[in-house]
Amino acid sequence: MSESIPAADSAPESRPDASKGLDKPSLETSHPRLLMFAVMMVSLIQVLDITIANVALPHMQASLGATTDNISWVLTSFIIAGVLVTPVVGWLSDRLGSRRLFLWAVVGFLVASMLCGAATSLTQMVIFRSLQGVCAAMIGPMSQTILFDTSKPSKQAAAMSLWGMVIMIGPITGPVLGGILTDTLSWRWVFYVNLPIGIPTLLLLIWLLPSRPVSERKLDRFGFLILAVGLVSLQLLLDRGNHKDWFSSWEIIIELIIALSAFWIFYVHTKMTRNPLFPNALLKNPNFLGAMGSMFMLGVANIAISSILPTMFQSVYGYTAIDTGMLMMPRGLGVMATMMVAGHLSQRMDVRYMVTGGYLLAALGLVMMSHWSLDMGKTPILIAGFIQGLGLGLIFMPMNVAAFATVNERDRPDGSSLLNLMRNLGGSFGISAIFTMLSRSQQSTHAGLSEHVTADALLGFDAAQFANSLGGYGTAFLQFLDAEVNRQALMISYLNNFYAMSILVGIIAFIPLLMKPIRIR
Repeated sequence: MSESIPAADSAPESRPDASKGLDKPSLETSHPRLLMFAVMMVSLIQVLDITIANVALPHMQASLGATTDNISWVLTSFIIAGVLVTPVVGWLSDRLGSRRLFLWAVVGFLVASMLCGAATSLTQMVIFRSLQGVCAAMIGPMSQTILFDTSKPSKQAAAMSLWGMVIMIGPITGPVLGGILTDTLSWRWVFYVNLPIGIPTLLLLIWLLPSRPVSERKLDRFGFLILAVGLVSLQLLLDRGNHKDWFSSWEIIIELIIALSAFWIFYVHTKMTRNPLFPNALLKNPNFLGAMGSMFMLGVANIAISSILPTMFQSVYGYTAIDTGMLMMPRGLGVMATMMVAGHLSQRMDVRYMVTGGYLLAALGLVMMSHWSLDMGKTPILIAGFIQGLGLGLIFMPMNVAAFATVNERDRPDGSSLLNLMRNLGGSFGISAIFTMLSRSQQSTHAGLSEHVTADALLGFDAAQFANSLGGYGTAFLQFLDAEVNRQALMISYLNNFYAMSILVGIIAFIPLLMKPIRIR
């Protein structure tokens, strides 16, 4: 029998005048829709910065005088700083007040964006990106909490749908927008673009943003320290594993040992301490734990895929940045289409079935992608992207609303930080796994294809002998031939990755059915 639960409960501890059954927000504001718009705009620039700088790295490398290995720290520093701070966002919100924390995070993010755009050395860039990552880690969870707090319970599903569109579309458009800005203006505009959006938004937030009450909550310092060590070690392992050939490097082995040890110590410590880093009610809530797992896989399916598709379209098919943006657009349209109806569907059917259906649609899109070919047109790309977007849109909003349906109001900042952390970790896992499989699959496939470039396989055409007969042009001919073999091998590698991910997502699709039945009213 389905368990029918409200979109969110009311906590007398957080709001003394709250009473159950009243369709009122936890926090009042004079213009809730205008505040929602401002929060979503801040969320947009925060999410964009997760992927927007990827395509600008070669230009940054030349401008900042960095090596190929060192320039990756522009991305790594942002991610590690965010992972480090995310676990204490809930505590900071209680101690400083949600309004003060959010406003300072937005100010810090905009200042860091300006400094990143003006950086003249790699050291400066890494420092400023770290600051940007710290502020972004606060913006993500707090924006979700603010929308829950300032929306009526009956409107929270709709608010999550609108916010979810921004969160899901951001990683899709980030690489494309970064490519366009880099090609038409400069790589510095990858960061400067945050300012014309963020500054007017900040003024709206100063005007309209209410605050949660401040509380004297104690910080579990040991728990935070040991969790931070584990998360940073894990992130370093994921970011540097492919460059270091994984477990053939002692650096990666040591990082794995540190991460596993830290997580185990954190688990034992949380069980024993009276003042854990995260409220016990969250970690004992089966629906919230199920939502955390779902957010992790959503990071794999959305952030990871969104990061590699622009590279594939430009390197394999030779499309421009603008063409790539058009090809990525149907994924965003699919997300928007299902996000618009997900709120209504969640009130009429079990949320678990919506999430399972979303994952199955995403898996179908990946299966279709595994049948792409080098000589096809744009239509298969557009159709597969749209179907995958439809699936992703059915996952995000229902799982977020279901996750907080049985969570007390005072625990929302901690819950939001955990969900954001799991989604970002899922993206890191997915990107690392995909690029590792791409690299290894391309090497083995290239070797297999090269074996067939012989006179017997090419119907008597001996490429080496023909190249020798061309004299000085022979070397260029062989290079062209090798480039084509590389392109074929890379294409096959992408197809293998899509097929493997379709199997994984298809299996994950049935895990939500293990949760308790949920219907949101």
